[in-house]
Amino acid sequence: MSKPYDPTNVFARILRGEIPNKTVLETDHTLAFHDISAQAPVHVLVIPKGAYIDFADFAAHASPEELVDFHRAAASVCDMLGLTGPEGFRAITNAGLHGMQEVPHYHLHILGGRVLGRLVERP
Repeated sequence: MSKPYDPTNVFARILRGEIPNKTVLETDHTLAFHDISAQAPVHVLVIPKGAYIDFADFAAHASPEELVDFHRAAASVCDMLGLTGPEGFRAITNAGLHGMQEVPHYHLHILGGRVLGRLVERP
C-alpha cells in the first residue's frame, strides 16, 4: 500500500499558486509547465490537479474526465512544442523508490529536442 498523499509537496504548492511556474498549458484538470531542472532542450512536466501520488494511483482512482483531460493535455503539449514530428520525444513517469520518483505527485515528463539515449542501463 502506498503512502498517503502529501499536500506539502512542491507540485501541490505550485497548484495552489504558492510557487510560480512557467505554464505551457492549463486545463480544468491538468497543468503543464517547464521543468526548472531541464534534462533536454524541451522538458515539460504534465501534472493532474487532483491529489494523486503516482501513475498507478492516478490510473486507478481518477475520474474518467480527469483521465481524458490529462492525456489530451499531454498530447496538446507535444503538438504545441513541435515534438510530434519524425524526431519524436520521450514521455516518462517515475514511481516510488525503485522508480526514482522525486516528487510524490503524479507527473509525466515530456522530453525532446535531442537524441536522449537509452532509457535504462542494461544489467
